[in-house]
Amino acid sequence: MYPAARGALGNNGRMPPRKRPVSSQSRRRAGELRIIGGTWRGRRLPVPDAPGLRPTPDRVRETLFNWLAPRLPGSRCLDLFAGTGVLGLEALSRGAASCVFVESSRAVLRQLESSLSILEAGGASCIHGQALDWLERATGRFDIIFLDPPFASDLLEQAVAAIEARSLLAPGGRVYLEAAAAQALPVPEGWALLREQRAGEVRFGLACVKAPENSRTIAR
Repeated sequence: MYPAARGALGNNGRMPPRKRPVSSQSRRRAGELRIIGGTWRGRRLPVPDAPGLRPTPDRVRETLFNWLAPRLPGSRCLDLFAGTGVLGLEALSRGAASCVFVESSRAVLRQLESSLSILEAGGASCIHGQALDWLERATGRFDIIFLDPPFASDLLEQAVAAIEARSLLAPGGRVYLEAAAAQALPVPEGWALLREQRAGEVRFGLACVKAPENSRTIAR
């Protein structure tokens, strides 16, 4: 019997416990995202290692963009708390004419700009700044607005209020809302919550400014 190699046995003479292997899926989620539809379907892009960065899960995106499919071609989009920019990237991949990405972290924004360059994306513009500050000076209107702020904050409610106050949503436009599962989606009195679902730890929905004759409608 040959002696064990140095370091193979612990001080008690037993083999050390084997580390649980990390699956390829876990590694992918930790360091990259995948576009799931449109022209760039299947493209994988790096995700920076930044605190609190939380790309919208594939399952949620698939549902969301099924909801939005008829409205995407030629649409003007705003990805307000952009992060990886995956929501705006999905929109551009599926035919949106333009998307404004607003992100407060310079490092995260640089990676997003790199991703847009890799994809040779047209119609995209990146803005460094705080989302609520940018809303105060924003001009024009958007057909689709994506709101996915950090969960442990009241930024979602504040952003919705600012969008309503400044009339930044185009007639017939849609606002995507994403929050923690235990959190209610903030919908102003003059808006309708058209869709709402829960997936794991995420609650998400689609809202619009309602016409006077419409009532608050939830389709599950």
